[in-house]
Amino acid sequence: MKIINRYLCKNFLGPFVLTFFVALFVLLMQFLWKWVDELVGKGLEISVLLKLLFYASITLTSMAFPLAVLLASLMTFGNMGERYEIVALKSAGVSVRQMMMPLAFLSLLIAGVAFQFSNSVIPKATVKLRMLLFDIQEQKPALNIEEGVFYNGFDNYSIRIGKKMPDGETIKDVLIYDHSRHMGNTSVTYAESGTMRVTPDKHYLVFTLNNGSFWDETPFNKSSGGGGRCPLTRATFDKQYKRFDMSSFSMGNVDASLYEANSTAMSIDQLNHKIDTLKIEIEDLAHGALDVFFGNLFYFNTYVRNDSVRFDTLSTVQRCDLNDLPEDKISKILSYADNASKSFIYSVRFSYQDIDFRTHYLWSFQIEFFRKFTMSLACVLFFFIGAPLGSIIRKGGIGIPLVITVVFFTLYFALSITGEKIAKSSIWPVWFGMGLSSFILLPICVILTYYATTDSAVLSPETYTRFVEKVKKFKLFARKRHEDSSTLS
Repeated sequence: MKIINRYLCKNFLGPFVLTFFVALFVLLMQFLWKWVDELVGKGLEISVLLKLLFYASITLTSMAFPLAVLLASLMTFGNMGERYEIVALKSAGVSVRQMMMPLAFLSLLIAGVAFQFSNSVIPKATVKLRMLLFDIQEQKPALNIEEGVFYNGFDNYSIRIGKKMPDGETIKDVLIYDHSRHMGNTSVTYAESGTMRVTPDKHYLVFTLNNGSFWDETPFNKSSGGGGRCPLTRATFDKQYKRFDMSSFSMGNVDASLYEANSTAMSIDQLNHKIDTLKIEIEDLAHGALDVFFGNLFYFNTYVRNDSVRFDTLSTVQRCDLNDLPEDKISKILSYADNASKSFIYSVRFSYQDIDFRTHYLWSFQIEFFRKFTMSLACVLFFFIGAPLGSIIRKGGIGIPLVITVVFFTLYFALSITGEKIAKSSIWPVWFGMGLSSFILLPICVILTYYATTDSAVLSPETYTRFVEKVKKFKLFARKRHEDSSTLS
């Protein structure tokens, strides 16, 4: 039996490793397709791209593990069924249940690895990935000043170069507009020739301009006594240096604490701590709102009941009949009551909005908490879908198993999205919404495993093939009998 177990594990691990990296590659291509607009044209170094792909691949492993388990189990049992190895093992006294046992333990081990990955590694990779993506989003496109085209990559400057020499540094017919005063093209620098070099630390681009002129027509402000005049300032130069900051073209340093507070960047212990903290805060806010409500209710019940409040001054309250009060006193009382009621309604509404916001914030952490368990549980559920289906269908290769994998994973993904929307609503508990996909897949696993281990013909393709053939024969028989009866008549 040990030899059989080793053989089964060997047949399973090969397709699992292969399909895991194939699934990871497909998910990674989807990630790149989503962010391609942010990556193209910014002159990113190969090391930055490799780092981005590495962090993204780690965050996608939680989805690649269930996919790989499902496809590998389908291929393993499908290949064994197609080669009649399952029949041979059954004739040797090894049932399908016994064949599934070692691989079931292996899938449990994979689920444990997936859980540890999602709990320890993925949160850290998520922080790094978001920091890197923020850097890339904030980075400007790569420096590329073309001939005869105005380049606006530097803040408050517009640069046009008439001709660039083959060395990439020598330039001619240079025109630079300075828009730092936000008054249009009032400050212009022109040079016949020059050079363009990036400093060794790549922080600045330095223009060395030769034989040029400078014009400035910035108008005076009327408040400064200039009367709104636009004097022309003109100067010539033999050589001039202009320096442009290139810090926006390089990767910056983002504070990691901005992303560590996100639910996807936390482990189980951190999520538990955050959930407990939010629950205490919500309870304190609810108790505070109730105290405000009953305090105001007691105040009005004590002093306003039966319309028997009189204000000699607004700070002194005495009992009397409102009919005995003058109109100005009644107006003061009504004004005070109106302001007090509006203040009370505002405080209650503010407390309700605060509690509602914190409740939705709490749900996001609870959703991420249950997600770590459901994605790991999916590895086990997908095994008990793939292995029975493979032994029933008995089709190896990659074609049919891949189709079945896509169908079931699409179903699981759709149920997960639906469950997450349910978890974000106030209708059902969070655990029910996040466990919806598992609750629906579990009966499917039980039914498929039962039919596979009991050699039931209900799901066997041959059963339906024979049924279709019988239907065709019956139609042919009925048609021939009808033709014979027509001939006799």
